[in-house]
Amino acid sequence: MAETMVKTRWVYAFGGGSADGDASMKNLLGGKGANLAEMSSLGLPVPPGFTITTEACTHYYANERAYPAGLKEQVAEGLKKVEELTGKRFGDAANPLLVSVRSGARASMPGMMDTVLNLGLNDETVEGLAKLSGDRRFAFDSYRRFIQMYSNVVLDLDHHMFEEILDDHKDRLDVHVDTGLTAENWEAVVADYKRAVEDERGEPFPQDPSQQLWGAVGAVFASWMNDRAKFYRRMHDIPESWGTAVNIQSMVFGNMGDGSATGVAFTRNPSTGDNRLYGEFLINAQGEDVVAGIRTPQPLTKVAREEMGDINPSMEEALPEVFAQFKDVVGKLETHYRDMQDIEFTVEQGRLYMLQTRNGKRTAKAALKVAVDLANEGLISKSEAVMRVEPGSLDQLLHPTIDPASPRDVIATGLPASPGAATGKVVFTAEEAEKLGGSGEAVILVREETSPEDIRGMDAARGIVTARGGMTSHAAVVARGMGRPCVSGAGEIHIDAKAREFRARGKTIREYDIVTIDGSTGEVLQGAVKMIEPELSGDFAALMAWADEVRRLKVRANAETALDAQTARQFGAEGIGLCRTEHMFFDPARIAAVREMILADDVAGRKAALAKILPMQRQDFVELFKIMEGLPVTIRLLDPPLHEFLPHTEEDVQAVAEATGLDAAKLLRRAQEMHEVNPMLGHRGCRLGVSYPEIYEMQVRAIIEAACEVAAEGRTAPIPEIMHPLVAKGEEMKFLRQLTDRTAKEVLAEKGVAIEYMVGTMVELPRAALRAADLAEYAEFFSFGTNDLTQTTFGISRDDSGRFLNAYIEKGIFEKDPFVSLDQEGVGDLIRIAAERGRAARPGVKLGICGEHGGDPASIQFCQETGLDYVSCSPFRVPIARLAAAQAALKVKGRGEA
Repeated sequence: MAETMVKTRWVYAFGGGSADGDASMKNLLGGKGANLAEMSSLGLPVPPGFTITTEACTHYYANERAYPAGLKEQVAEGLKKVEELTGKRFGDAANPLLVSVRSGARASMPGMMDTVLNLGLNDETVEGLAKLSGDRRFAFDSYRRFIQMYSNVVLDLDHHMFEEILDDHKDRLDVHVDTGLTAENWEAVVADYKRAVEDERGEPFPQDPSQQLWGAVGAVFASWMNDRAKFYRRMHDIPESWGTAVNIQSMVFGNMGDGSATGVAFTRNPSTGDNRLYGEFLINAQGEDVVAGIRTPQPLTKVAREEMGDINPSMEEALPEVFAQFKDVVGKLETHYRDMQDIEFTVEQGRLYMLQTRNGKRTAKAALKVAVDLANEGLISKSEAVMRVEPGSLDQLLHPTIDPASPRDVIATGLPASPGAATGKVVFTAEEAEKLGGSGEAVILVREETSPEDIRGMDAARGIVTARGGMTSHAAVVARGMGRPCVSGAGEIHIDAKAREFRARGKTIREYDIVTIDGSTGEVLQGAVKMIEPELSGDFAALMAWADEVRRLKVRANAETALDAQTARQFGAEGIGLCRTEHMFFDPARIAAVREMILADDVAGRKAALAKILPMQRQDFVELFKIMEGLPVTIRLLDPPLHEFLPHTEEDVQAVAEATGLDAAKLLRRAQEMHEVNPMLGHRGCRLGVSYPEIYEMQVRAIIEAACEVAAEGRTAPIPEIMHPLVAKGEEMKFLRQLTDRTAKEVLAEKGVAIEYMVGTMVELPRAALRAADLAEYAEFFSFGTNDLTQTTFGISRDDSGRFLNAYIEKGIFEKDPFVSLDQEGVGDLIRIAAERGRAARPGVKLGICGEHGGDPASIQFCQETGLDYVSCSPFRVPIARLAAAQAALKVKGRGEA
């Protein structure tokens, strides 16, 4: 009996008021394909086409870049349907169907992958297009665009070669804009383009439309793995395994004269979130002209044009009937998707076509406002609003902006493309931005226009300025997504790339000169300008309050200075999860006493030196307890090896000896005696407390005395959580618990007061996690030190791993840097084991994490699912952690888990 073969479906059609797919099929059809299908089913004017699935892309890479069986036949069927709907034929000389071939991953990756427009044109079909349209100029303009785009994307020829040919023609004809060229001019350009291709490749430009089509499909699949796409995926945490879909769609033309146009629109302002139509368009142009920044576009609305002082008509004024239809369509789309939409459209001789819709990329400020407004408008719930804001994006709101009272030496003005402010050295290439930015210098990238190849330099820069381009250009969209301030279309800037300088308003700014940019006003300022701290009220406060209503995890901060503690409280921290006391020991005012303690030959000498440090430590804790006002404060006792407090070179030793009166020879000898081959695994942490109990006794005394002092002032008494680091054995924990309790009782007896305190440990060794029951017998809380736990689990030093971890990530061995996002399989398993065994031994044991992972949303999701009680992170990441904790709780609730 013959087996029935299940035919895999690789192609999904859309158009003519119906579609094979819908918006829910984003994983299979990519965001663009799923939304094209959805818009078609809604009856919106979408040019017909079809989508090749993301599964075809993953098959392509899993099978040495071979297409799956059946794909070519299904593509042919898809083309036939498009031909039926349009009445045109692909490759027909008299009535040619032209198509666009565009990428479309499930997550938006603007500009990172490749697109080919006008595909199907050749020396014969261009003549057919000219006759059908009655416009020879339009036909050859389209042909030259296709040759340039196909040659760059598919044949891998440098696009600058074509730009130079075009510039030569324009210079010779004394024409300044492309629209000034005639049909004959474009024919000459096309001839030169084809000649250049043949010279470079040794064979003519491809004339067979079918060959063109499969070349473009292969190029789109290949672009999934180009450098800029890989970098963007790493930056935005998009898995490589997703692949991209390919959308093949019948062309509509915005370059068919003054009744035609193309544009990009957002249903709300993506920089501010204001509820009004925002975007740009160009008359007699194709879509790439808008986003590539080749021509500076015009505003959509009359109000926007008047606000910008533009004299060119808006779309509302130039094409009033189409604009009215467009406004109605975009309103329907926002209501349907219940989110701000980013829309691409074309007008062909007075007829509107919708080419794309997707949830629009926006700044953190806009994301907050849009989410809060949509909730207040009743379109979404408060919980949905909480889920709409990317936690990491809040970082954009927590940093300074330009002080409005500061004098502004404005040297150029452009468009306010991405808000915020930045100061840095001017650089003119993405490579230089990456080099300097990578070494910690603040740089401002100044370019004629940016392209997707500049992604690394844009990421390394503090801010971006372009001389050309609009509010929806590549620079603007990518900068907003990164949270970088951006000024685009600053036309008064004249860049001399060879001289490495730009001129504006009579001033010359050279490479490495300092400028400040204000992405909220579109101004470029000379020199550094004073900044002010952000205000965390309004929409921010509203969303955070909604987040706090639904989250279970508490959020604390890592802080040991008064400033850090105050910042943490300002950002909503519910206590201190890690106070690193060694930071207090390093203070210049007390380092001499610390060194005296280390140099002491006996216990009496060490205690004498520690007695000098005690009042300083006590005052540190008094400050923290007062700021935290009764909230928990977890204090880690001295952790690093003692040799870190000593000078190491003879010059440093001499300088310290002269400054402190300590014996230089003894200093040097003691430093050499204490040197360790691997100090991370050496005499540090609780091992110091076991070897030199007097050190931990002094610290415990300082903590309890500080708590008593704060209580005596009538303030809310704190509950100090005294944490012993690097514990591995139950016997260690027993010794340290007895030391802590003995010292605390002495102090409380002296003061005659009762103060609650807790004793616990930092779990940062695999053995501690595995033997958590032993520790829980004496420890009332565990704080997972995930930085060290990651180091000791992998046997990788985080201080040195930067040299090789990128290779691991690029080769797919690590999906993410395990020091940035928690390794949930290995390190996570140890945490789960410790939680389970610790609770079995002590049901009420408090559990939290205090490594850098405490501010990472993916790691916070793990903490929610593992049932930890709190996370602790740096003060500036507290709002990020609060929002991530709320989203984690909502995700777990959505799955029906406890």
